[in-house]
Amino acid sequence: MGEAADAQACRLGLQNLGDGVGLRHVHFPHLMATPPEQWGVDWFEIISENFIDHAGYAAHVLERIAAHRPVVMHGVSLSIGSVAPLDRTYLRKLRELAERIRPAWISDHLCWTGVSGRNTHDLLPMPLTEQSLAHVAARVRAVQDYLGRPLILENPSSYLTFHSSRMSESEFLGRLAEATGCGLLLDVNNVHVSATNHGFDALAYIEELPAEYIVQVHLAGPSDCGTHLLDTHDQPVPAAVWPLYALSQERTGGVATLLEWDARIPSFPELLDELGKAKTARSGSMPMAADVRAVADGALSTPIDFQLSRA
Repeated sequence: MGEAADAQACRLGLQNLGDGVGLRHVHFPHLMATPPEQWGVDWFEIISENFIDHAGYAAHVLERIAAHRPVVMHGVSLSIGSVAPLDRTYLRKLRELAERIRPAWISDHLCWTGVSGRNTHDLLPMPLTEQSLAHVAARVRAVQDYLGRPLILENPSSYLTFHSSRMSESEFLGRLAEATGCGLLLDVNNVHVSATNHGFDALAYIEELPAEYIVQVHLAGPSDCGTHLLDTHDQPVPAAVWPLYALSQERTGGVATLLEWDARIPSFPELLDELGKAKTARSGSMPMAADVRAVADGALSTPIDFQLSRA
């Protein structure tokens, strides 16, 4: 078998869910009024914190969604990289929510979000050192033992790095997955944002990750602030991200795709239009990663058209 086939065979026993979107409250009326067979998506991802301790209308919507589609829980408060003790109350509530809706998997971010019980509501970057790796690995094992399932960790977007770092983020994530058995959520938008902000090779980042641990890919649109990109999830996926997505799907043999859109959220049909571009990217109707690298290195003189057509 080739690399992609090997990856497909070994991927933690988690299936390719297809193409999905985040479940956001602005779309509740549409989803509740539309028959499930007309939703137009294969699965939904929820922000875990939006449904923990919630017994109101949102919980009712989630129950309907979970009855008809696979659901993934995606958290922003695990703070797996923090030096503070793991929040056992949060973990208990996370497990209770999982027992209720039975998600395909539970994910969060490689980051820390605060100390001393204070949540900054920011996904703060890690120092990428051997000591940090050992610390996070121990916490990942503890969380997986408590939840009774593999944890899936996402690469965050970042705006600063630590002088103390001794490895790339992709190496850190790969070694963490191999040491703990956790899965990886590859956010190709975040790779683009961080690569632009810090000046590293986005394609090399994806190629360095162990493909057999990647179980999901995130797509989103950042804001261009001139001197840097800001991960805002408030606009269409930029052209530069689609080759990264195509490479991720090529290396993994195909994993679940999720379109994130968290601000200035369009109508559900418009969201589906953007999600539909993922199928076009997977079909090869766009530049291959090798061509993108050649352009970046100045080896090709012919410009590449990054415009996508609907499949």
